Amino acid sequence: MAMEVRPAAVDAEVLRSQISEKYSEVAQEPEKGFHFHTGRPLAEMLGYPAADVDALPEGTVESFAGTGNPFSLGSLKPGETVLDIGCGAGFDSLIAARQVGGAGHVIAVDMTEAMRQKASAGAREAGLMNVEVRDGLAERLPLDDASIDVVISNGVINLCPDKMAVMKEVSRVLRPGGRVQIADIVVHKEVPQSAKDDIDLWSG
Repeated sequence: MAMEVRPAAVDAEVLRSQISEKYSEVAQEPEKGFHFHTGRPLAEMLGYPAADVDALPEGTVESFAGTGNPFSLGSLKPGETVLDIGCGAGFDSLIAARQVGGAGHVIAVDMTEAMRQKASAGAREAGLMNVEVRDGLAERLPLDDASIDVVISNGVINLCPDKMAVMKEVSRVLRPGGRVQIADIVVHKEVPQSAKDDIDLWSG
């Protein structure tokens, strides 16, 4: 019998506020130190090629806070339109922009203003004109239907209490034949609903 998948019973707005506060600190005070890895050491741990990291602005690198490497699933193709869900400081967005080239386009979506500002500044500093940063939520993406070739995301969906809503949005914005390259946290044992419903366990 299939188990029912229910959204966590947490106040989504309160949770988003807590997460935005935490990641604003990552954007504005990356040297502070956090309960998760960040920056160049993290990129090395996750297997990003040094040449890719070295090509990025230092401000972009220092605020990187992913959980994996979506490009380990394959490089992007020139001319593709890419969506980065929860782009943060733009680390993966700028790598994607270089891979798809001038004929391609990267739409970087994040709910945290400080991160969006840092992503936009990084794209300008890197001279990447094919990056567009938008305010938005993973559960309500600010994109048209069937407009994206590739969806990437790195360590973001695990922070969304309604993951089915996120994946429905991913399906909505993907073009036929589009693909998903997501790096995130995976658990091998079912998390009790009581833990899912405890907001204090979400953002650390």
